[in-house]
Amino acid sequence: MTRPDILTDWTATPVWWAVMAIATAAYLVGVARCRRAGVAWPWSRTASWVGAMALLVVALNSSAAAFAHHLFWMHMITHLLLIMVIPLTLVLAQPVRLAMESSGPVGAGRVRAVMTHRVTRFLTSPAFSVPVYAAVLVGTHLTGFQQAMSEHGWIHTGETVVYIVSGYLLLLPTIGGEFSGHDLSHPVRFVTLLIAMGPDTLVGIVLMLTDRPLAPAYGESRLGWGPDALADQNIAGAIMWFGGDGLMMLLLVLVAGQWIRAETHRKPGEARRVSWLDRARQEATLAPGATDDADSYDIDGDDAALAAYNARLAALHAAESGPRARR
Repeated sequence: MTRPDILTDWTATPVWWAVMAIATAAYLVGVARCRRAGVAWPWSRTASWVGAMALLVVALNSSAAAFAHHLFWMHMITHLLLIMVIPLTLVLAQPVRLAMESSGPVGAGRVRAVMTHRVTRFLTSPAFSVPVYAAVLVGTHLTGFQQAMSEHGWIHTGETVVYIVSGYLLLLPTIGGEFSGHDLSHPVRFVTLLIAMGPDTLVGIVLMLTDRPLAPAYGESRLGWGPDALADQNIAGAIMWFGGDGLMMLLLVLVAGQWIRAETHRKPGEARRVSWLDRARQEATLAPGATDDADSYDIDGDDAALAAYNARLAALHAAESGPRARR
């Protein structure tokens, strides 16, 4: 088998190109509608969309894609592009918010209704997206999936779709300001990404330490040069471990920065955002409906709430002490 050429071995994927062209045209029409309506659409979001399309071409059509059919470690690089980098740029492009802002009040209401529907909310919640992300990584790397994919081209297409979708579902509610139907607090976003780092580490370590090739079709036996299948697999594991965890660490830094900015830009006197745990404390401490705005009320900053809390503790203590005294 001849060695792929880094300059000339570019593949054609007409179906993907058609999908990308239609999606990009729709995105640019939305941007134009925003401008006509006087809505400023940041250029950085449009640049993120263009970047996502360019990276998709690199992952599917470039010489990197050609080498990825022969070398497991190059295939791993395209995996990281498809499941993390491209979904990140898509989320930062904020196509859902663009659809809302460019379609008028009626269209925006329809998009909001779809995104806030209980089915959509479940599919985009960490309770669903994190297990799916883990299952995709483990199922496509630590089983016979890679060997089957090397023998059947249609599996590669399915793998591409699954990778992009699973990565997008994970990052949609956790990164940036895209409208996702969720309003996750920054601590929840941070912990979600921290948990999602686990599958990257697991897959990387297993591929590095396994003493038999899981996909013998890769490596020297298929390409005619380069590392053998086992060494190729070990290199792929190292890329997944260090590369995957490194990318996830960058996302954690991004979320931490957003968290810090949100706290820094909070106006003086503005109540902090109440998490579900704080809301539960509020309901346990005060009577339901005791505050006008349960989502912004800060129980820790209210002296009256503290006094009510102490009074409630005293009442509970008295209620327990009464029966004991009678006994």
